[in-house]
Amino acid sequence: QSQLVESGGGLVQPGGYLRLSCKASKFTLDDFNIGWFRQAPGKKREGVSCISAVGSNTNYADSVKGRFTISRDKAENTVYLKMDNLKPEDTGVYYCAADPQPRFEARLLVGDYDYWGQGTQVTVSS
Repeated sequence: QSQLVESGGGLVQPGGYLRLSCKASKFTLDDFNIGWFRQAPGKKREGVSCISAVGSNTNYADSVKGRFTISRDKAENTVYLKMDNLKPEDTGVYYCAADPQPRFEARLLVGDYDYWGQGTQVTVSS
């Protein structure tokens, strides 16, 4: 059973928005760098955004800068990914992942992350 659980995916029209949530059942997300990744059919998993354990510094892929926002809610032990102005190319399965290394700047590298959720489907289509 995955220790991370994503939710909030769905079908949305281009230009619409969604907010994804990543919750942990067995550890405190504040202690980890948290990344959001996505994978479209037939494509490699790619990094979308991440937030560091030290200082909560954020990082975004160029393709989502200015449209996506990652944030933490310490009280809820949740990390969110707010996605605005969605485009068809944003379609894919979105995964959250946790990297236990204490980093000032988290990285969008799949290999850094030890814990993964099962994913939530995001479909952007008219």
